[in-house]
Amino acid sequence: MKEIYIKFISEKLSVRGWQVENCVELFEEGNTIPFISRYRKEKTGGLDDVEVAEIKHWSDIFDEMEKRKASILNVISEQGKLTDGLRKQIEDCVVSGELEDLYLPYRPKRRTRATAAKEAGLEPLADKMYDVAVADPRIEAKKYVKGDVKDVDAALAGARDIIAERLSETASVRETLRGIFRTRRIVSKATKAGKESPDGLKYKGYFDYSEPLARIAPHRLLAILRGQDEGFLTVKIDADPEKCGNKLYYDFCHERRYPSQALATEIREAVDDSYSRLLSPSITNEILKEFKEKADIESIRVFGENLRQLLLAPPVGQKRTMAIDPGFRNGCKIVCLDAQGNLLHHEIVYPHPPQNEKVKAITSVSRMVQEYDIQAIAIGNGTASRETEDFIKRIPLPEGCKVYVVSEDGASIYSASEVAREEFPDEDVTVRGAVSIGRRLMDPLAELVKIDPKSLGVGQYQYDVDQNLLKEKLDNTVVICVNTVGVNLNTASSYLLSYVSGIGPALASSIVKYRAASGGFESRADLMSVPRLGAKAFEQCAGFLRITNAANPLDNSAVHPECYHIVDKMAADLGVSTKELVGNQKLISGIKPEKYVEGDFGLPTINDILKELAKPGLDPREAAQEFSFAEDVHEIGDLVPGMELPGIITNITAFGAFVDIGVHENGLIHVSQMKAAGVKGPVDPSKILKLHQHVRVSVLQVDLDRKRISLRLLK
Repeated sequence: MKEIYIKFISEKLSVRGWQVENCVELFEEGNTIPFISRYRKEKTGGLDDVEVAEIKHWSDIFDEMEKRKASILNVISEQGKLTDGLRKQIEDCVVSGELEDLYLPYRPKRRTRATAAKEAGLEPLADKMYDVAVADPRIEAKKYVKGDVKDVDAALAGARDIIAERLSETASVRETLRGIFRTRRIVSKATKAGKESPDGLKYKGYFDYSEPLARIAPHRLLAILRGQDEGFLTVKIDADPEKCGNKLYYDFCHERRYPSQALATEIREAVDDSYSRLLSPSITNEILKEFKEKADIESIRVFGENLRQLLLAPPVGQKRTMAIDPGFRNGCKIVCLDAQGNLLHHEIVYPHPPQNEKVKAITSVSRMVQEYDIQAIAIGNGTASRETEDFIKRIPLPEGCKVYVVSEDGASIYSASEVAREEFPDEDVTVRGAVSIGRRLMDPLAELVKIDPKSLGVGQYQYDVDQNLLKEKLDNTVVICVNTVGVNLNTASSYLLSYVSGIGPALASSIVKYRAASGGFESRADLMSVPRLGAKAFEQCAGFLRITNAANPLDNSAVHPECYHIVDKMAADLGVSTKELVGNQKLISGIKPEKYVEGDFGLPTINDILKELAKPGLDPREAAQEFSFAEDVHEIGDLVPGMELPGIITNITAFGAFVDIGVHENGLIHVSQMKAAGVKGPVDPSKILKLHQHVRVSVLQVDLDRKRISLRLLK
């Protein structure tokens, strides 16, 4: 990678140039983000997975920029206009906008008023006027009255069109206007459709709205731009046309002396036309795009953090689980799963109106709990959730059997997906959905990776942001989470395995087929027998795969096979076997890390090995916690301002957090109501709250008509 790109990335991410350079080299060698951040700390200087992912993001951007530069240089060269100075300017670019500004005068374009004027032979007149090489433009224009140019006025109009376009394609002019527009306000107004259409009323707050671009919150900008796309709002930037025209005219004239007022008037007219017809619309779009990109990045950051928290949510682990997809008229769909999440039984009970078969439902649930030795119960948080929770808690349950409310978001998407059809070809969507609810209690990560993150209910304007950037962020987040936790090689689904470093869908399928045929993996080394899984793939994936009860205990740890010899040496030096060393805190505490530094394995790697030996295969996720809503609150009508209630955070956005308080409608803690919890300075909800966090809130306001609940976060 070129030094200019390395310098840009290091400054952008506040890391050292050598760290960027080494990361790029590792990417080029086919290494993945999780592998680099976990097992190549000496080369990265200890960069975490998020930082490595950022370097990968910018590395990919500059790879594409290099291709773009080559294309641009080729086009300009074919036109015979490529000078050494222009080549250097292009090659030294690190910002896409600057590169496109340089290319703009040479870019093939559709037919414009300027191209028509050039075809009529008016470019020499425009050149003379632009270079102040003519005293009286009308006298000079007479020489060009011929053919399609009917008179002097037509000649001057054509020359002005050429000058206007030339100005609009001048990089310095465009950058001057960008600087002005960035300091202005965005203004939105209602269109006729916005005022008359019921769908437009959701943008009522933006029907006559303005705010400085530099201060507008990402969610407000995205809402305004969505309203514009849907035809309910008009949007502009309130730059003053006269002041902008004066600025451009001054910049154009300050090194020129006009021999006549007539020429100055022609130039001024060309400048004003350039601004109003070409520059203002173009720069407005550019600046709105620029600020939208910033809003996209922030929204995607929040979405990515929400997804990370969701995927790393506490699991209850391998417990025999009853999962309930609650409902009224259509009943409660119940499934019973074994400790590995396999479906054992399913049926429907009707404890709620209109059937009200409570006694029969109690008998059925009690029988299933006893017959399948149920250890945990998961209840979906959709329709009839509170009523079902109350119903279940009235049934005597075995000691230690706890009841959990689980988010249903995405369960219906999963139930109709190809993945679900492959897993349960003979079951209908209601059974598949209930299974998903149960499995996401047992192991949220393993189940939620099967669902498109955009369907999990934790995003903010996810369909309005840059979809490629969103996909990159979410894919990276899923990969990082899967590899942070590690995957059981003998039980993981093909879908979960596909997210393991270096594997992917094809190899994941091969692993599952080999596992089924061979009866399972006894060691990590067995992976080398999987068809099409070569040395590079093994290097990338081995450290993230776990084999419980393996002969070598390191196979159930995050110690990479390339470092097994180091652990064996540690054990030999202590006069014990590797098996005796693993998990022995006393022995491990006496090991001097610096003694085992060798080759590419420095202190960071040795210290990681020692941490892992102390607690091999430790799941970094917390344990799941039981939660109960207020017993006397079931409907939004039960709420009264001033009430203090327990709640669960269901979504976090830039403007606040949504909380489930058990009344079917989520309440909102606006950022302004987080100060009450002792938060000082600017409030970033994603940094003070976590998804599924248990909180206490007080009710501020209840709007029954719009079903909106305003909450305050309590300490």
